[in-house]
Amino acid sequence: MILGTGIDIIEVDRVAERVARKNGFTEKVFSPAEISFCESMSNKGQHYAVRFAAKEAFLKATGKGLLAGHDLCEVEIVSDELGKPGIRLHGNFYEQAIQNNWNKIHVSLSHLKDMACAVVIIEQ
Repeated sequence: MILGTGIDIIEVDRVAERVARKNGFTEKVFSPAEISFCESMSNKGQHYAVRFAAKEAFLKATGKGLLAGHDLCEVEIVSDELGKPGIRLHGNFYEQAIQNNWNKIHVSLSHLKDMACAVVIIEQ
């Protein structure tokens, strides 16, 4: 049963500018593995932006928005060996997943030069 859906779209430059400021935004929003991945890519702004969009879409899918939590680095965007994206939850978000029976989380990512978007579906 689907418990929630969320979608988000964001300008790549908007996220890239925040990352470039080196003011703690990157570490607050992204996990060390996400930072390592994005920094290794030639178009790192696109990769940061699409991950940010996925985190926002996830918050919308929970039905709680920012009330679900502010530690976005605990919502980690991962890829399997074939490149299929997924979400791995940590800390408070992991506990909420158990409490709320978020048994399956689907995520789809897309980005262009200027825009990034993500869709998240949470199933029971």
